[in-house]
Amino acid sequence: MTTLTVIGGGKMGEAIVAGLLAARWAPPEELCVVEPVQERRAELAERYPGLATAASADAVVDVLIAVKPDHVSEVCAALTPLTPTRVMSIAAGVTTASLESWLPAGTRVVRVMPNTPAMVGAGMSAASAGTAAGPEDLDWATTILAAVGEAVVVDESRMDAVTGLSGSGPAYVFLLAEALIDAGIAVGLDPTTADVLTRQTLLGASRLLAESGEPPAQLRKNVTSPNGTTAAGLAVFEARDLRGIVAEVVAAATARSIELGA
Repeated sequence: MTTLTVIGGGKMGEAIVAGLLAARWAPPEELCVVEPVQERRAELAERYPGLATAASADAVVDVLIAVKPDHVSEVCAALTPLTPTRVMSIAAGVTTASLESWLPAGTRVVRVMPNTPAMVGAGMSAASAGTAAGPEDLDWATTILAAVGEAVVVDESRMDAVTGLSGSGPAYVFLLAEALIDAGIAVGLDPTTADVLTRQTLLGASRLLAESGEPPAQLRKNVTSPNGTTAAGLAVFEARDLRGIVAEVVAAATARSIELGA
């Protein structure tokens, strides 16, 4: 018996499967990854012994769609004759209304926006229910997502904002990491040292933010002495209106998510 069929064996599909196996959500033989590329199927089967893989789906109950947004409609068309009970999609910008229009009437649909830290079990996801889905379906979805990080339930009207903030957010952090490494080199550090300092600084700051319970503003104040080095650096951010830039970045990503959904 297949408890969950995952359509798409890419990085996010694999991350969720790996998380479910690590959490013992289901044994490997009850998970099936549908992946058209034979080499990728073989790689997944070798990496996760017992995991079922297939080139196409032939019988489904619960489905997770983990393909690019422009492939979701064709996946739904292939699923329609199989009459899935419920379907969760992680495709950015694809609305529950679109999913429901492509699937058999009454299919319980949940739309999810995860992010790439799910690949290391530290993801942040948000879930929204379609018209036929109920609380138990959201519980099902968030249980799956909890295997690869944290999950919240939001109204779908907020899902594009989630995409702009946490869905795209890791890339903003990675860009900051690139900039810090380059800046470290510019003030005299060798590249390896600048890289190590940046990675551990971001890791440590993220853990402190997550585990301290303190508001970000207070943590910033804790490390900022009046007229000190940190204050000098932060003054540049303020002069360049970092908050305004970040607001524009998140707004642009949110607007693009809306466009994709249209």
